[in-house]
Amino acid sequence: MPLQNIIMKIGDKVRFLNAVGGGIVKRFQGKDIAYVEEEDGFETPVLLRECVVVESNDTPGKSTPKVVTQSVEIKPVEPEKPKKEKSSQTTEFAGKDKLNVYLAFLPMDIKNVGKCNYEAFLINDSNYFLFFNYMNRENNTWKSRCRNVVEPNTQLFIEEFTKEELNDLEHIRVQLLAYKENKPYALKNAQSVEIRLDGIKFYKIHSFRENDFFEDDALIYPVVTNDVPVREILVSAADIQEAMNQKAKVDRPNRLAIQKPKDTGKTVVEVDLHINELLDTTAGMNNTDMLNVQLAKFTETMEQYKSKKGQKIVFIHGKGEGVLRNAILQELKTKYKNCPYQDASFKEYGFGATMITIK
Repeated sequence: MPLQNIIMKIGDKVRFLNAVGGGIVKRFQGKDIAYVEEEDGFETPVLLRECVVVESNDTPGKSTPKVVTQSVEIKPVEPEKPKKEKSSQTTEFAGKDKLNVYLAFLPMDIKNVGKCNYEAFLINDSNYFLFFNYMNRENNTWKSRCRNVVEPNTQLFIEEFTKEELNDLEHIRVQLLAYKENKPYALKNAQSVEIRLDGIKFYKIHSFRENDFFEDDALIYPVVTNDVPVREILVSAADIQEAMNQKAKVDRPNRLAIQKPKDTGKTVVEVDLHINELLDTTAGMNNTDMLNVQLAKFTETMEQYKSKKGQKIVFIHGKGEGVLRNAILQELKTKYKNCPYQDASFKEYGFGATMITIK
């Protein structure tokens, strides 16, 4: 086949050489790829050598924003067949008319969990199309990270993110609208589900498990189960401590106890930030990685109790070189300015703990 130099511009109408279809060139990526908007409104990335210009955008007096020159192989042009309308009929499966939706997270290098980037997918395990909006919370507002439609019984890639972005993804919300095309269907309620990601799990290889959706191990979060949106049951450390105290009172034999002044304050919450208490292993992690895990636990605890005024929290960080303590103090000065802090009881914790009071 002869090679021919072509000039392709934004706005040109092109036809695909090795596939049915074509459209208008909207933008370029590097020197090899053009994004072509087809009739359905979606932009498709196509190699320049797989396109041929059928109508040039040579409008008099109009500047050309970008020109790309590419040598392509010109194949004999076959008579264009009448286009068939895209069928919206999809394969449906028995028992899949209830919504089951999941978020999945996969490490891009399973051998370097905690250091690699991660991929996020939305899994639609139902016979419905799903229009979704995937967001994360920033202070008291929400930021949309991906909006799209996922077809029935498929999973869709939604983003790639770094380990440094994990703190921004602590609070995720997914809005869903389910429908079927060109057929009657049972109406589903629109859903808006908030999910709290545990950043520490992304540093543990055992958090990523075998599943029914991917060949690789993944961390799966349910969003909707059998039409019912997932609601997290969060048990606070204070609730656990109170339950343990109640059990201790039941198990303790009756005996005279020394009377102490009644404690009118709230139960003090203790959080041990030593890395061996947070992770099963630190293999492959440097000091910065471990510090990020410890600060993620600090932020998670502060967010959990920030509405409980008067709550006292003791963070056990150890003495060491003071790196973790200084990082915590910096967080307090920038994110939690209204919360007073002091060294915790020397008798109980030595020099290695800081007590914070929620205001």
